[in-house]
Amino acid sequence: MTQDFAVTQNAAKRIEFLISDEEDKNVRMRISVLGGGCSGFQYKFEFDAAKNDDDHIFTTDGAQAIVDETSLELVKGSVLDYVETLGSAMFVIKNPNATAKCGCGNSFAV
Repeated sequence: MTQDFAVTQNAAKRIEFLISDEEDKNVRMRISVLGGGCSGFQYKFEFDAAKNDDDHIFTTDGAQAIVDETSLELVKGSVLDYVETLGSAMFVIKNPNATAKCGCGNSFAV
């Protein structure tokens, strides 16, 4: 069985670090897919304490990512990672469903 969504250990560590700076420690990293961006869809990352009926929670090393049902259909089989290079540091979604993506990696097509 293929996992719907996964969070790498690097992403989990960064989520936990960012939550340590939040006033509300009961938040999760919410990942949403919105229409827009240069390729048709774009990822949105935010912290959210709410859990809706259609949300799915994915946990790695205690860090939780939450994805709503509609967004999950577009990122099913994906992996959330956190990547640091000489020039940037960012969350990256490795999405096997994406047929195209923009240069910054935040926008994709299916």
